[in-house]
Formats: sequence, structure tokens, C-alpha cells
Amino acid sequence: MQQSIPQTGMSVPVPSAYTQPAAHPGQVVALTYESRDYAGDGEDIEKTTCVYLPYGYEESGDTRYDILYLMHGWGGSAGEYFFIGNGMIQNVLDHMIENGEIKPMIVASASFYHDGSDTDFGSSVAALRAFHSDFENHLMPAVEGTYRTYAASASDADLRASRDHRAFGGFSLGSVTTWMQFCYDYDYIRYFLPMSGSCWYYGGFGDFRTEQNVDFIQSLVEENDLDRRGYFIYHAVGTRDSVKEQTLLQAEEMLARPEIFTPAHYVFYQKEGGVHDHNAVMEFLYNALPLFFDSKEFTKQEAPKK
Repeated sequence: MQQSIPQTGMSVPVPSAYTQPAAHPGQVVALTYESRDYAGDGEDIEKTTCVYLPYGYEESGDTRYDILYLMHGWGGSAGEYFFIGNGMIQNVLDHMIENGEIKPMIVASASFYHDGSDTDFGSSVAALRAFHSDFENHLMPAVEGTYRTYAASASDADLRASRDHRAFGGFSLGSVTTWMQFCYDYDYIRYFLPMSGSCWYYGGFGDFRTEQNVDFIQSLVEENDLDRRGYFIYHAVGTRDSVKEQTLLQAEEMLARPEIFTPAHYVFYQKEGGVHDHNAVMEFLYNALPLFFDSKEFTKQEAPKK
């Protein structure tokens, strides 16, 4: 059963020791997969995602792993969450798993860009708007057809059947992407972590159309039986973040509908003094991940042997 927390509040800082290498680190591997240029001419392309495998990951056997997909912001790249800041985000994952705060899980750091992408702001927004097609048709089948998630196979039916074990999060334009994933892919994903950004299904930067977007999100919840099927959104921003205003506008609109967006489905947290950077991402991951999946179903165990 999912842990419960107050619907709003301040996030808890990451213990300083967690930013240092853990005794039992996971590994990060690159996975190349075939896709299409959905934001361009639709031609066949090759893309890469970087995948974190927890310490003791079993390539065979009965063990299955929850999975989190992470998306970067404007101008970012696949795998950046594992390589920026001397790997501190991976260190945090390693420590949380090692200390039994979360179950061993797989994390895929993906991109809405490909090698030929323009990375100007307009092209980036077009790419993130089209990313859900890459996710559904290529990225998710490639990752979960290779690594041992709860999907019995990479078929569409099995990916849908395993939605309770899949999360998606992102920062800045990756947060916008996360909201798009909710709008398009709630059948595949149960847990969402939009960090420092709002929903742009309607409108865009400077034209946020907050009420219209929240109306649409509410309609998805009501028309697709998501209350019963389950969904959870951990929405977050720093108190000094440059995009705090747009994030707060959406949070306030969602919190004003408590009969729809209950604490079991939506929470909004801020990092005290947090700005628009990866330190905020690290803190939000540290706070959100123990609330994802069935975190009460496991207890701390000895680290698995190699």
C-alpha cells in the first residue's frame, strides 16, 4: 500500500552521505534502439538511452524490477542524470536501495532528441510533444524487452498490464514532457514526477492556459476510471526556481479541486531555497521514490551478492 504524506509541504534534504559513492553501486549501460523522427519527417532513426541497473541485477530468474523513466530539460541529453555532478543522482539511488528505502529498480534516462535534432526552444517543444509516440512504439518496448521489468513481454498488452510498476519523471521541459506522458500514456504509467514545470497540452510557454489544462487532466481521470485504477503525481518546484510561477499556477488550480485531486493522487512539494538545477532534481527523487510502487511490501535486506 502506498505511503501517505500531507498533500503540500517542503521536501526533505538529501543526506550528505548519499551524494558519495555507495558500497554497492549499480551500473549504467547504454541501449541503442530503432525509432522514427516523429517531430520531423518520420524517417527511421537510431536513438540511445542510458539505463541504470541496480546492484545485484539479475539477468535471469524470477526477480522483476519496477522502472522509472527520466527526461532531461531543454538542451539536455540521454543519460545526463547519471553523469552530471559526478554521478550524485546515481549515488542517491544506490544508497536508497542499499538502505532499504526503495526496492531495487531500473531507471532509464532517455531523450526527446536524436543525433540530428535541432535543440532551439521551438524545436525542443515540438520534439517533446511528439515523444509519447517514441515512448509507446520504440523506447519502452526496447528497454523492457531487454531488461527484467514487470512486463511479461514487450507486447503492447503486456506493457499496459504492468502499468502499476512504471513511473515517469522529468525536469524543466522534461516536466512538461511528464505531463504530456500523463495526457497520452496513463494506460502505461501509474506514477508521475513532474519537476519544475507545468502542463502544456494546451498553450505553451507564456500562454499556460492553466484552467484549460487542468480541466483536461480532470476529464482524463474521470473518463478513464483512473481513481479506481490508480495514479499518483508528485509535483515539485524550488522556492527560488525561475519557473516557479507557472508551476504554482497549475498546483493551485489542482489543489482547488480536492474532490478530484485527492492526496492519494496528487501532492505538491517545494524545495526550500531550491533553484532550477539538478540539486533540486536529486532532492525530489529522494522524496518521491519511496512513495512510488508498493514501497511497504519490502523490508531492508542484505545487499545481494555478486
